[in-house]
Amino acid sequence: MPTARVILFALLASLAGAPLSAEESALPPACRTDCVATFGSVLGRSPAGVEAYSNCSARCVLPRPNRLDGTYTGIQWQCVEYARRWLLARHGVVFGDVDVAADIWTRIDSVQRVADGAEFPLRAFLNGADSAPEVGDLLVYGRDYLRTGHVAIVTRRLADGVEVAEQNYLNQPWPADHARRIELIEHGGRWWLLDPYLIGWKRPELQP
Repeated sequence: MPTARVILFALLASLAGAPLSAEESALPPACRTDCVATFGSVLGRSPAGVEAYSNCSARCVLPRPNRLDGTYTGIQWQCVEYARRWLLARHGVVFGDVDVAADIWTRIDSVQRVADGAEFPLRAFLNGADSAPEVGDLLVYGRDYLRTGHVAIVTRRLADGVEVAEQNYLNQPWPADHARRIELIEHGGRWWLLDPYLIGWKRPELQP
């Protein structure tokens, strides 16, 4: 005969909807409650086919590492993890460890090719630079955003904006092959992306 505790759990589960899977039950509450999209669900794919996954919400921090072909890309499913995985999938390079995304601006000045360890510069352009953002640039946001900053990848350049791929920003399904479109303006030979908290963009200067 089921115990009162089992009956109560079943009743609560039925009132709440479908019961949690074993994997969902193992997640901390911040990674499984009030999610925009279920943790780990696919939000979209970049034009290059690199998938982005939901982190539930910005409150969720799960110290579970992710790897691509054996190479560490970061903690599931943070913005830094996506940026590393995109660079690895597209160019075979990664950047070093950071505590938070904003540190990419101040602490990371190169990327490393996984195949042979070769290093390449990561050139910085402040928002308002004389060089417009290009496909493959990292958009880096300051600590004023959630005290961690953010990082996104430029995946398409338009006449009046850029499209980006990212994780752990809106955490909602993408409208197409990009997460967001950001307006770009030019004045006096200088370029600005109109997005709050954006410091600028960093460009891997890759060579054969």
